[in-house]
Parts: sequence; structure tokens; C-alpha cells
Amino acid sequence: MKQFIFTGVLGIALLASCNHSSSESHAHAQDEAHAPHGGANEIVLHPHQAQAAGVEVSTIQTDTFRQVIPTGGQILAAQGDERTAVATVSGVVSFAGKQVVEGMPVSAGSSLFILSSKHMADGDPVEKARIDYETARKEYERMQALVADRIVSRKAFEQARQAYEQARISYEALSGGQSGQGQTVTAPIGGHIKTLLVKEGDYVQVGQPLATITRGEKLYLRAHVSEKYYADLPRIASANFGTPYDNKMYSLEQLDGHLLSYGKASGAESGYRVPVTFEFNAPKEGGIVPGAYVEVYLLGAPREGIIALPHAALTEEQGAYFVYRQLDEECYEKQPVELGADDGLRVEIRSGVQAGDRIVTRGAYQVKLAGATSAIPPHTHEH
Repeated sequence: MKQFIFTGVLGIALLASCNHSSSESHAHAQDEAHAPHGGANEIVLHPHQAQAAGVEVSTIQTDTFRQVIPTGGQILAAQGDERTAVATVSGVVSFAGKQVVEGMPVSAGSSLFILSSKHMADGDPVEKARIDYETARKEYERMQALVADRIVSRKAFEQARQAYEQARISYEALSGGQSGQGQTVTAPIGGHIKTLLVKEGDYVQVGQPLATITRGEKLYLRAHVSEKYYADLPRIASANFGTPYDNKMYSLEQLDGHLLSYGKASGAESGYRVPVTFEFNAPKEGGIVPGAYVEVYLLGAPREGIIALPHAALTEEQGAYFVYRQLDEECYEKQPVELGADDGLRVEIRSGVQAGDRIVTRGAYQVKLAGATSAIPPHTHEH
């Protein structure tokens, strides 16, 4: 009994020459410059195997492709989308809840910190403000009864009223957040805590930042462009950027992004780079971290009649790049290409692909593996 064993890669590949005589439709699909059918460069991948491997094929047409300026940049929180909770009195910090940690969601007006001034040398600021208020109120009411009889001057009465109003405003501002434990500091906006600037037990002064809260709805992309591209900046309209922590590429056009401004000067302090700033909507599912440094592709003037392919269509071997052209329903051909500009999502193809070619735009690696498969000579076992 003989057993014939054939080994394939990923269980989907079969290397063989294609039988093209069964269909006349193959001839008109290929340009005369393409390799003839049935050559050693051809790969057989049956339709059901291609589908199982996630292979997708598209008919390529010329399209608009923009001038690209590759550079680096940073994601920043948009102005107005971020607020800071500050200490309203001096005191020792304790958390209003069980814990306050970075990343936790908060709602506007929710309690974050309690500042206690008990047993401090300066005393409780709220109690001091109450005493000042009561004293100023009594003096104001006393003068109010005397000014009509001209026992006190109008000027002295106005000074007393001014002192009373100031004491009242100060006391009302402090007493609004007062509790039995101390002064409560609340979240100025809803969102999540971006940065926690204190820990329990810290002593803080009035106005000291305690935490930064961000809504996460709007973000800035700030690109840092070499000054040699300064003349091209007026034509910049959009950008694509990639995050290093998940290798995902984003398009500002898909995030409703728009250009805010670009710098009008550069210098040594900026590394001779000009800032270009965009605003965009943060994805609802998250994934973009404010503060992260990103790879940026600035998009400038449009260029018509360009053939461009997604990154997934390309494979690389020793510095050379290839795509896979579909010859018929189950046959593919490996095709070297020359690359041009890269906008992060698509790559300009200068040569190797023509309009009308059917190119593998997804699953090219699986087709490459199929092409790398070689038939192992049959191994027999005699019984």
C-alpha cells in the first residue's frame, strides 16, 4: 500500500501550473507585458481556500492621491475639553470616595477631594470667613441706621458696605463646599481623570492643582514639520496618523478633523520645526491616548490619475516589494512593483500595476505562503 503525502502552508496552498485552455476569458484580462499563463511564477489557490484565508481581490483603477509630507507629532487634549480641579482652601488632602485614581470616570459636580484645615496654625478658613462675615454684617447694619441721621458719614457707610459685601462673597464661596470633614472639591466637568496630582495626606495651598479631568471628546493632532516644507504648508488640508501602541492608522477625514493653524516661524528651541495643528473628534470606542507621540502623514495638493494600493496588498522580500495579480478564478501571479509616496493608508505604485488589473488587496501574505510552498516528493511506505 502506498501513501502519498502533500504538505501545504496553512492548509490552503497548492502549487501547480494553471489550466487556462478551459476558459477564453483569461486572455483579455492580461496585458501583453504580463507573464504568460502556466509559468513557474503562478500560484494555484482554489476559491474556497482563498475565501477561508480571507483573500480579497479588487479591480484597480486610477485615483486621486495627495502630496505627502511624513513627519512626527503628538496627540493633545483640545482646549475647553480639559479642566483642572484646584484647591479652594489650604489644607490636608483626603479622597472623598474610597479611591480616586487616574482613568476613573467622573460626573460634573461629583466630590473628589476633602481639604481639612483642622488643627492647623492658621485655623479653619471657613470658620474665619464666617466670623469676618458676621462682623462685617453687624457693622454694616449699625452704620445703616446711623447714616440717615448723619451720625456717620456717607463715605464711612460705603466703606462698611463694601467690606460687608466682600466678606459675604468670600464666606458663601467657601461655605458652599463645607462638610463636617472639611472643604469639598468637586469635578468641574464630566469625563475621566487624566492626571492625579496629589495623594492622600498631602498639604496643599489655595489654587494648587489637584487633578486634571478631560472629556475626551475633542483632541488635537500637532505635527512638527521640518522648515524645508514651509512653502508646502498652505496646501496642507488633512492628515493620517498612526499610533505606536496598537499599530493602527487613523484618517482625520474619517474623524471629522480639520486644520486649525500652522506656525509662521521656527527656531532652535523647536528643533527648526514648524507646528501644524488639527482638531478632530475622538473615536467613541477610544483607542487614542492624549499625550502619545504618533507618526504623521500630512496630506497636501491632490494628484490625479495615480494608482495606489493599501498596505495589505504589499509583501516584501529583501527590500523588494511585490503584489499578487489574479489571472483567473484560481490562479495568481507574483508581480514586482516600484513604490512611490506613502500616506500611511495607501502606497503609490509607480510601476508594475496597470488600471484594470485584479490585485489581491487583502490576504496577500496568505497568497505569498501558497507561492512559497513546494511539493515534497512522495514518501512511500511498503507494508
